Amino acid sequence: MSSTDTGNAAGAAGPGEPADEDTPASRETRDAREIGEAGAQLSTAPVETVMPGSFGGARTPGAKGWIAWTAREVTGWARWIWRQLTSMRVALILLFLLSLGAIPGSLIPQSGTDAQKVQAFKDAHSWLGPVYDRLGLFHVYSSVWFSAIYILLFVSLIGCIVPRTWQFVGQLRGRPPGAPKRLTRLPAYTTWRTAAEPEQVREIALKVLRQKRFRAHLDKDAVAAEKGYLRETGNLLFHIALIVMLVAFAWGQLFKSEGDKLVVEGDGFSNTLLSYDDFKSGNLFSTDDLTPFSFRLDKFTGTYERTGPNKGTPRTYQAALTYSEGAYGKDRKTLVKVNEPLVIGDTKVYLTAHGYAPTVTVRDGRGKVVFHDAVAMLPQDGNVTSVGAIKVMDGYKSAQGRTEQLGFSAVFVPTFAGAGKGTMFSQFPALDYPVLALNGYHGSLGVDAGLPQNVYQLDTSHMKQFKDAKGQILKARLLPGETMTLPDGAGSITFDKNIKEWANFQVTQQPGSVWALAGAFTAIFGLAGSLFIQRRRVWVRATTGDDGVTVVEMAGLGRSESAKLPEELGDLAALVHEHAPTKPDEDAAPTDADAETPVPAAEGSKKQ
Repeated sequence: MSSTDTGNAAGAAGPGEPADEDTPASRETRDAREIGEAGAQLSTAPVETVMPGSFGGARTPGAKGWIAWTAREVTGWARWIWRQLTSMRVALILLFLLSLGAIPGSLIPQSGTDAQKVQAFKDAHSWLGPVYDRLGLFHVYSSVWFSAIYILLFVSLIGCIVPRTWQFVGQLRGRPPGAPKRLTRLPAYTTWRTAAEPEQVREIALKVLRQKRFRAHLDKDAVAAEKGYLRETGNLLFHIALIVMLVAFAWGQLFKSEGDKLVVEGDGFSNTLLSYDDFKSGNLFSTDDLTPFSFRLDKFTGTYERTGPNKGTPRTYQAALTYSEGAYGKDRKTLVKVNEPLVIGDTKVYLTAHGYAPTVTVRDGRGKVVFHDAVAMLPQDGNVTSVGAIKVMDGYKSAQGRTEQLGFSAVFVPTFAGAGKGTMFSQFPALDYPVLALNGYHGSLGVDAGLPQNVYQLDTSHMKQFKDAKGQILKARLLPGETMTLPDGAGSITFDKNIKEWANFQVTQQPGSVWALAGAFTAIFGLAGSLFIQRRRVWVRATTGDDGVTVVEMAGLGRSESAKLPEELGDLAALVHEHAPTKPDEDAAPTDADAETPVPAAEGSKKQ
């Protein structure tokens, strides 16, 4: 293989072309222009060529000149602002601001999710509350500043994607540019002399490059090839995926719904607005958007760790449901566990809490049953010490025949420590030793006023407490099957042996979640492609030298400097060299015919 002589090929003018003045400055200018043309459109990123303050140019005298200068200046500033807004730098800044703006939405109570906490915060912070209110921190996601960032990010991404996609489509429809005159100035370069004809070498190079999945074509005396279009594809996919995620997030926030429902074993739930204990939704949500389904809680099963440091930790925590879709759907069985919800369309039913509902029977003085039901108790600790209220609102009459209402404040413990061993606190969450403690009241519960009440608390402002024969407050601890008799023939209350359990379900509907997930995965793959795939171009020139021997030149150019480019060029050169080997010098000493011909190495690679 002959040695590489970069100087001879560099300064030669093409046939029929006038010879430029061969000075260092002219050569540098010519080389820079040729390399720039060879590397043109390796990226679809816009290039800013005009800086602010130079849009209007020179202003001619007179009013007409001022108007023309002002028009050029305004147009230039508008284009510059649009270019900045649609740049990747500004898009990343807006994305960062959007993430930063979501922080107060997570730390500060939001009026759309919990208005009571917002009011409590305002009551507790007389100075800070009004400031947060003016800044929109109590409704971050619907505030003016958050919406402005959101919309600007949309505009930035769309304004970035549309022109770059159009430009990239044009690149795909076009061909790689022709080879520069001086391939020696490119980052990766190799050359050798061969006995094969130039046309044969070019055909071999074209075949090799296409086998390596380069887009290649013949251009005069060279083969031009390009590879790595997936880099720009990944970049565009990343931007499109961000838009899909933003649209899905906005769609989900506007049309979402979320509600809670406590269901006792044996009871059911229908997905209607009136069935929820608590419900909140997005601004554009309609009750017609609720997914039609219903379910019944057949049984809740909870088992707990009995010994060791994790005593009381749930081991089994599941709800057996019978559900149906639509008004006339077929009944189906399923198990709902923590983080394993029931999924029906866009709706998910999560199991969020559990407690006990002791069954009680209340009788009046004549023995008539006026109340018989399982009453859900609200847990207060990890061992399910629970409190609640039993309200008898209708059908009760006192011994004197007066229509009254009864109320009982209750404390329930599934595992009682025993009399004389402390207060009413449960020792274990399972039903090992259940006890129900009651205090009785009679009078008016206040429900007739039409004001909402907490189902777990009693309003005793219009009620009197029952007292025993000694004038002491009537209270009792009941075991399952025991009865507390009310004084003066007022009746009785029995703690039945049938203790039910309840489960709380959170029903969420967020229609854009699937699109958001798809956008997230697409963004990851697109970003990986734009980071790890290199777009590069390769040229193979085969010409006849002054001595009649074919000179082969190969060079490569990438979007950015990479050590892999010379290595890849060396591998391609080796494949071409197999079919067009180096012609030995005639003056060289005879060598073994079976000796392997050395393969030319690309400049910058590790091959020797």
